[in-house]
Amino acid sequence: MTKSDPKSDLHRYLKAARESLVWKLDGLSEYDIRRPLTPTGTNLLGLVKHVASTEFGYFGETFARPSVEPLPWFEDGAEPNADMWATAEESREEIIGLYHRAWAHADATIEALAPDAIGRVPWWPEDRSEVTLHLVLIHMIAETNRHAGHADIVRELVDGTAGLRAGNENMPPVDQAWWGEYRDRLERVAQEAGRS
Repeated sequence: MTKSDPKSDLHRYLKAARESLVWKLDGLSEYDIRRPLTPTGTNLLGLVKHVASTEFGYFGETFARPSVEPLPWFEDGAEPNADMWATAEESREEIIGLYHRAWAHADATIEALAPDAIGRVPWWPEDRSEVTLHLVLIHMIAETNRHAGHADIVRELVDGTAGLRAGNENMPPVDQAWWGEYRDRLERVAQEAGRS
């Protein structure tokens, strides 16, 4: 049996989730990575900007290892939701670069601290703000995968591309005709259930 190291396992899952999220931008235009495709404005580049910002907080401030990275969208007086979209002046390269710097900062924290290292999340309620690195790793895996799931749906709405990550789409090997018939069948079932 292979011996498992819990911190390394969690770190590996976080890295995979990060890569999945960034992959959703591949091959798309500036317009398509910024398009708001839900009533609340969910867009691909904004998801990356948000998760990058979140990593800086959870693996930085929480463990008294703040980054020098300016995050003006979190400053007092910033517009609500400013971390969920990129301005026209913020390029794809800048936002992905920000995320890569967040990875490096977070990875340094993960490598430096033991899983039971204590930190404090300043924006959580006082009664549960004390956390361990282990808990923050779990939280960020959940957070990143949640937003990678949003990105899955947004990307499919943009151009029909679906799947888990590059090299492992995790989709059945079927053609577009099959998907069309499948979707039509689900629509018929939904209509039938709705009449019941």
